[in-house]
Amino acid sequence: MQAMRVPTTRRYLMCPPRHFAVDYVINPWMDPAQPVSADVAVAQWTELRDTYRRLGHTVEEIEPQPGLPDMVFAANSGTVVDGRVLGSRFRAPQRAAEAEHFRRWFVEHGYRDITMPEKINEAEGDFAWTGSMLLAGTGFRTDPAAHAEAQEVLGVPVVSLQLVDPRYYHLDTALFVLAEATDTTRAHIAYYPDAFSAGSRRVLERVFPDAVLATKEDAECFGLNGVSDGRNVVLPVEATRLGEILAAQGYEPVYVDISELRKAGGGPKCCTLEIRKG
Repeated sequence: MQAMRVPTTRRYLMCPPRHFAVDYVINPWMDPAQPVSADVAVAQWTELRDTYRRLGHTVEEIEPQPGLPDMVFAANSGTVVDGRVLGSRFRAPQRAAEAEHFRRWFVEHGYRDITMPEKINEAEGDFAWTGSMLLAGTGFRTDPAAHAEAQEVLGVPVVSLQLVDPRYYHLDTALFVLAEATDTTRAHIAYYPDAFSAGSRRVLERVFPDAVLATKEDAECFGLNGVSDGRNVVLPVEATRLGEILAAQGYEPVYVDISELRKAGGGPKCCTLEIRKG
């Protein structure tokens, strides 16, 4: 019997890619020799933002800053659980200044419980909230010591996962939460097994025995960089196989074109910082 999937209203923070460019290489997807268009990126981003709003979600925006072309990937700049904000500390110097702009946004919008990390922590790029625990990736960007820091700051249990494929350098390129845990149900996730170490795969199998297992094709089009509200799942247009599997399990796939943003190694989730006020 197909599960009943219930959407919940979400609040997101996003940054328009008006200064979008690929001027440097900090992940395997980036190639400065490949032409990119800020206009196309803005159009794709706008459709993503408007999709969230059509689904009933609230989207707030932060002003993009010149010289920070990756600021569009807002998910890397903060983790918010129950109104507590853990900021980010980027590994790549090209992105370091983004953290302060986002910290200021939270301060200006009334958030008082804000902690800036001591350890390198690329926020929701490597942190995925399941409703009961924080899944935390490491291996390429986030310092493993940042996992303990996140647990202390946010006051939630943290499960560490080791990433082993440089193409999937952040957790949010290899795993996403389809439905958060409730008092009576465990969280439901999708992930690409080959992106994880053997031990981490065993952990995922133990904690999420009913997870959706993605293929190489799903992962390569950033299908695991999806965003779900518990029913509606926003996916790249190419992720049709994954979408069919999710539809068979009661979800509603919603497809968006993120091809221009993918040239910088980003997709729907990368552009979307979720604000959980508690």
